[in-house]
Amino acid sequence: MMRRGCALSCPRRLIAAVRTEQTTPSDSGAPDNGDKAAKRAVTVFPVLVLVAGVAGLVTPGTFAGWGDSVPYLLGIVMFCMGLTMTPLDFKGVAKRPWAVAIGLVAHYVIMPGLGWLIAHLLGLPPQLAAGVILVGCAPSGTASNVVTFLARGDVALSVSVATVSTVLAPLITPPLTLLLAGEYLPVDAGSMMSDILKTVLLPVLGGLVVRLVAGKVIDRVLGVMPWLSSVAIAAIVAAVVAGSADTIKGAAVSVLIAVVLHNGLGLALGYGAGKVAKLGPPASRAMAFEVGMQNSGLAASLASAHFSPLAALPAAVFSVWHNVSGALVAAWMSHRSRGEEPVAVETTGGATTPSWARQD
Repeated sequence: MMRRGCALSCPRRLIAAVRTEQTTPSDSGAPDNGDKAAKRAVTVFPVLVLVAGVAGLVTPGTFAGWGDSVPYLLGIVMFCMGLTMTPLDFKGVAKRPWAVAIGLVAHYVIMPGLGWLIAHLLGLPPQLAAGVILVGCAPSGTASNVVTFLARGDVALSVSVATVSTVLAPLITPPLTLLLAGEYLPVDAGSMMSDILKTVLLPVLGGLVVRLVAGKVIDRVLGVMPWLSSVAIAAIVAAVVAGSADTIKGAAVSVLIAVVLHNGLGLALGYGAGKVAKLGPPASRAMAFEVGMQNSGLAASLASAHFSPLAALPAAVFSVWHNVSGALVAAWMSHRSRGEEPVAVETTGGATTPSWARQD
């Protein structure tokens, strides 16, 4: 259910592992360490979250009372995200503000609009409709950066869009949710903004500050961050599913259809936005994942707090599905892009690495 996520917003902290061992995919067809690390991330994470969801459905009593812990678990995930960030993530925005702006507009127009449209077309009940729309209004999923790497896309652009969309989420997500989901359920945009500040922005900034102050110490434990975040997101999914286990079976089919449509159309339209803007094939591949992958962990936390556990179900399903679909689409894009020149790379100490994967 959780980007940048966490999306399943296979969180952006998954990049922490890739940062430490990743190199640009070679055209020789032999997978390198970074390729393997990224593939492990997008393979293990969905399985872990799926197991957690099944556990919450089968034995909901085991997770009784976990719902109150969801915001804190999300805070842990976002703090880990902050620990993986460096000033280079923000320098990328200054280098290509136009491309980043296109990515942000595409993300916050396409996904919210699709959420509203799908909820109407499928005639979803109010709780589920609000949940689908809230997923669309969330910032970019953090796993998008890893999947963009696998797709041989423009990872620097992916990181920039994901970072800025997360920072701007307190100002954009609440009013968008109020505008589009207000017809289904009451939306307290002010309270939602406060929650995003406390559970997303402050932990991210806190992690970034810690990284800046104690970078050498953090570098030694960056490999742990993806797994800590994965466990936290899995716990969120288990809590959300357990909270509405009695009603999930009846809604499972309609929610799955909504999620598959939402994610699939988001990927396609995101790629199309990059093509229309003439950003080039690598950047267009990055746009596909920055638009189609959401921070579903945030969406689940907000839905549980402001609507109901049932409203968080679309985010929980999205958390699993968008990583599965993202990995499949990335593999297809990577195959089609063989022979293109590598993008966003820098040479450091004789090794060629993606700019976002360097250690500074």
